[in-house]
Amino acid sequence: MAKLLKDHFDRNYLSRLADELRKHEPAFPKRKMLSFVFDTEWEQRELKQRMRHISHAMREYLPADYEVALKILIQAAPQFGGFEAMFFPDFVEVYGLDEWDLSLPALEHFTEYSSSEFAVRPFILQDQKRMMRQMKRWAASKNHHVRRLASEGSRPRLPWAMALPEFKKDPAPTLPLLEKLKADPSEYVRRSVANHLNDISKDHPELVVDIAQKWIKGSPETQWIVKHACRTLLKQGKPEVLALFGYQAPVDVCVRNFEITPTGVAWGKEVQFEFELVSPSGELGLLRVEYAIDFVRQKGAASRKVFKISEGPISQNSRCYSRRHSFKPISTRKYYPGWHQITIIVNGQEMVDGQFELQE
Repeated sequence: MAKLLKDHFDRNYLSRLADELRKHEPAFPKRKMLSFVFDTEWEQRELKQRMRHISHAMREYLPADYEVALKILIQAAPQFGGFEAMFFPDFVEVYGLDEWDLSLPALEHFTEYSSSEFAVRPFILQDQKRMMRQMKRWAASKNHHVRRLASEGSRPRLPWAMALPEFKKDPAPTLPLLEKLKADPSEYVRRSVANHLNDISKDHPELVVDIAQKWIKGSPETQWIVKHACRTLLKQGKPEVLALFGYQAPVDVCVRNFEITPTGVAWGKEVQFEFELVSPSGELGLLRVEYAIDFVRQKGAASRKVFKISEGPISQNSRCYSRRHSFKPISTRKYYPGWHQITIIVNGQEMVDGQFELQE
């Protein structure tokens, strides 16, 4: 079983952190910090709670002067990286909101080794205009990690992060950043731009459609951004978005031999379904094939999720499909017993559906 991300914060990791801090502050009390971190509540804390607790521990035992403490962390940060090291910017988020002139350069530095995407958001909430001026400067940075921060940190719906309600209402302040970065040489940055637009599409779909129609004429890299940014709109079957990528209504396509087995699925097992797409008059053509499951929710209502099967041109006049969907427990979805529906979707159009029962 894969190691949980929160368990990367083990005694060896925190001991290495304390040793690094002591290199730059000889009086740093390693044992006291480790004792503080691994308290009686440590095992019950989840990932972000552990990260925040480490920030508290560093504040407890680093010099009381914020500027002095920050200099130590800036020296230590290059020895750590990845998601785990986000306690460095988290320290700034918690303790640096009143010290912008010190905190913003630190966040720029820390993002090169992990990411400051969570930590910048309280600064946006505190003074949006000032922070967006900083984001514009970051979008012009020579460092691709810093350029990505401009897009990722201002996403309206960044996962695991506090939301930015003003940008949900009106994303206009972030659009110049995306325009600046739409042809960025770094895929890392372009992916963030696409995810940012996908966030916007959930509140302002027509705005993203307008942007997509303009950007689709750009470079191949920008065209990729458009496709990835429109993934939610494509799953929603919006005709103008499907048409943007050449997907037309499937007027000459039909579904045959649709079968779901078993019709009673035991908890933790799989449901399998098969079907054939057929074009009586010639090749199937350019198709986006998906299936939707209407999951039973706690109070009996249905919640639909769409899954892509395939997309692209099909020169044959028929093609068979077989898929399995697992009901093994996962952290992102809770399953409830009852009758579920599977629907086959072609180019945004529902073609056929059937039911199966998830049993306890």
